[in-house]
Amino acid sequence: MGLVIRRADVDGRVGSVRVDGGTIFAVAEDGNVPRQRGDRELDAGGGALIPGLHDHHVHLRACLAARESLFVGPPNVVGARGFAAALSAAPVGRDGWVRAVGYHESVAGVLDRDVLDRLAGGRPVRVQHRSGVLWVLNSPALRLVGAEDTTLPGIERGADGRATGRLWRMDGWLGERLMSPEPRGGSGVRGKKPSDKALWGLSRDALARGVTGWTDATPGRDDQESAALLEAAAEGAVLQRLHLMSPLESAPRSATGTATRATGPVKVLLDDGDLPSLDWLSELVSSAHGSGRAVAVHCVTRVQLALAAAAFESATQRIGQRRQRESEGDRIEHGAVIPPEFLPLLADRNLTVVTQPNFVYERGDEYLEEVDADDLPHLWRARSLIEAGVALAAGTDAPFGSSDPWLALRASMRRLTRSGRSLGAREALSWKTALKLWMGDARAPAVPRKVEVGQPADLVLLGAPLPDALYGDGPVQVRATIIGGEIVFEDA
Repeated sequence: MGLVIRRADVDGRVGSVRVDGGTIFAVAEDGNVPRQRGDRELDAGGGALIPGLHDHHVHLRACLAARESLFVGPPNVVGARGFAAALSAAPVGRDGWVRAVGYHESVAGVLDRDVLDRLAGGRPVRVQHRSGVLWVLNSPALRLVGAEDTTLPGIERGADGRATGRLWRMDGWLGERLMSPEPRGGSGVRGKKPSDKALWGLSRDALARGVTGWTDATPGRDDQESAALLEAAAEGAVLQRLHLMSPLESAPRSATGTATRATGPVKVLLDDGDLPSLDWLSELVSSAHGSGRAVAVHCVTRVQLALAAAAFESATQRIGQRRQRESEGDRIEHGAVIPPEFLPLLADRNLTVVTQPNFVYERGDEYLEEVDADDLPHLWRARSLIEAGVALAAGTDAPFGSSDPWLALRASMRRLTRSGRSLGAREALSWKTALKLWMGDARAPAVPRKVEVGQPADLVLLGAPLPDALYGDGPVQVRATIIGGEIVFEDA
């Protein structure tokens, strides 16, 4: 049984589309697509029919945790009093802790255990910085996880040797010492009732926004976590197509159902304070390419970008002509700061930059106050990358950014901060170009899919034609989301 979508706006022309067997079977402007007995019909009413959105950079397990956490960042929480009030009113989790996320220094300054002790009282509290690289624990929390008794380098200590409460890149260590609360979930989208209610709720909300695929960029993921995500997808808890980044030594298996093309690039995380050697990174890139895998390097500073570019160049010299095939999917994640001299290098090395335009809106006001003046013109480039021939795609970086791709899409069109100030107006994109950043296949993020015969039937039906649906400040109305030719979400 197929699906016929009538009176749909496809690239500015109203017609009909028939999907069958998971692919687009026919497209006709006059509406006379071939039909078969039993086909379901959906009247688009002139709304735009576009390829489903793929979020090319997200952290699914962190998203689940964030849904069960207290958000304490701007603009929701303002000032030390507001921060203290939010912590005081927060319910404890099943593990007896208060878990807060999204913190930024503009709320109540730099946090450490002493500040949290004064503001949070005697309950164990952990607060995650919005960058995702730092947790701050108060004294009761430090005692519970045994931070005072370990000398691991990620546990920051003062001159007196006392733990400051600041834990850098210690997510795995911290997670092993905590009992994870059971997340809540819900229903409301067609599909098999999942065993993992939390993932089901996450998937449902994304389907309502037209997201048909996720590339999970979680660093250091092991095979067990990958298997858990793929199993959840096979059971119907996740309806989106999954593409999972992983370390070089990891090999996520494929799964049935919609969780196809599971193995993604090798994820490499860089920190300015602990950068690997050029030889080490170059060897890793060469080894990944030799295994037929691309590499995705986390780059948010010009130092990280310089190291990544040098490593890709060195690896290219090692593998010679094989580069054209094996490194086709190499990526720069974020590319928050890209000085102009790097533009031809990125284009020459066939690197795809996966950017987060939502941060222009979400964090722009802080950037304008805090970022070095020399870096401001180079923040979150978009238009200049495309003009230089650099492949560009987009992701939300949820939960460290909003999970709403439409917010990010509008931010790339407007380049305005929350307060309405301009940030990098020269980098603004047209609505057509901005939309393409979310239409790429997981393996080729910068190559947009189209509503045409033979393409996968992963589609989104909007409540209005383009660009009408993209302008304005209200939510973009998603009438239906289709994956593999099946309607998996429909707005009542």
